[in-house]
Amino acid sequence: MNDIPLSMTPNAVKRVSFLMKSEAEDSSMLRVTVSGGGCAGFQYSFSFSDEKTDDDVLIKQDGITIVTDNISLLYLAGSQIDYTEDLVGSAFSITNPNAKSSCSCGTSFSV
Repeated sequence: MNDIPLSMTPNAVKRVSFLMKSEAEDSSMLRVTVSGGGCAGFQYSFSFSDEKTDDDVLIKQDGITIVTDNISLLYLAGSQIDYTEDLVGSAFSITNPNAKSSCSCGTSFSV
């Protein structure tokens, strides 16, 4: 298992960097959260954020700062964020060792 509680593949790092530059979000962090909902019970959420709360955990990787809250990190521990492009489209996905199952769209999971 990776020593980093939440990591990104090189493709994800490259895409997040591109999005931050194109959105003029150079100082932002990538906020990754887990909330109730989705077709499998829990869902992932990605956004850019300039704010950090006392409950947040910062993870730095390859010039990107990932921020998540302690509760989300319980569900995300050991996960890896990836970015893929194919003929159908492009998307971020999370490989989560804590998920017992996930939906076909890859944005929700159950534990």
